[in-house]
Amino acid sequence: MRKLLATGGAGFIGSEFVRQGVERGYEIAVIDKLSYAGDTERLKNAEGKITFYKIDVTDRESVGEVFRKEKPDIVVHWAAESHVDRSIQDASPFLDTNIKGTQALLDIARQHEIKGFINISTDEVYGDLEEEGQFYETTPLNPSSPYSVSKASADMLGRAYHRTYGLPVITIRPSNNYGPWQYPEKLIPVVILKALNNQKVPVYAKGENVREWLFVSDCAEAVFEAVEKGRAGEIYNVGSGEEKRNIDVVKTILKILGKTEDLIEFVKDRLGHDFRYSLNSDRIRREIGWKPKVQFSEGIEKTVKWYLDNVEWVKRKIYV
Repeated sequence: MRKLLATGGAGFIGSEFVRQGVERGYEIAVIDKLSYAGDTERLKNAEGKITFYKIDVTDRESVGEVFRKEKPDIVVHWAAESHVDRSIQDASPFLDTNIKGTQALLDIARQHEIKGFINISTDEVYGDLEEEGQFYETTPLNPSSPYSVSKASADMLGRAYHRTYGLPVITIRPSNNYGPWQYPEKLIPVVILKALNNQKVPVYAKGENVREWLFVSDCAEAVFEAVEKGRAGEIYNVGSGEEKRNIDVVKTILKILGKTEDLIEFVKDRLGHDFRYSLNSDRIRREIGWKPKVQFSEGIEKTVKWYLDNVEWVKRKIYV
């Protein structure tokens, strides 16, 4: 069994990947700087089964030491600043972590002749769509926000290192993830927590923006499929095929919680707000055989229940 190094492994999606990796029998080392959104509590089920390093991916010397010590076969690069609103307020941390951090990892991975580098991108690198159409892996990148620009840069860096140096990079572009353990700044946990407190639930503009929602366990499984079956140099879109307007997601959560829609408060739209994302995920389904298992109707019920059962964790992370 190959040894994995997971960056950002204490984050929302990265920790799900690590937990699944332990269940699959992988030997895993984790690098995470434990920013405001990172939390080792997400890894409590993996205690004693992984090696954890509190390190910033931009710290080349420390990261290099981990490579020398752990000798990983595969790098799975989850570490990233990911909140669009924060990138609009200050882009600098996004450029540092997402671009410079990715470059540092690619350089070190090349020096250590890594057998595989899974570069986690996002559907947001494509920009946005009107009501029709889909993004394919060949769609030109057209990012809109400082966040998506930083991820597009990291995405292209990985592909450039494959072409220039022959580094075996696989690029993964997932759609919007949701599920347990998500830091309460993203739409779904914010709605759940505001509604629980009978506070107004903020919705940008009229809530017409459309996102494709992917349950976090499905995303992690797709990445493992890419680790085990993916082709170096390839790009894989990873989407659920389930598109929802933001307003409909909010209303669904309120209904599950037994709350009135009177809590909805429409607020000024986000600057540069993308209207719609939609991924064509035929390639990963055809070439690798992955497909999502959790439908939105099931996943959103599981997510709401998890937050109801783990309110104390959320309170420790943020005041709502």
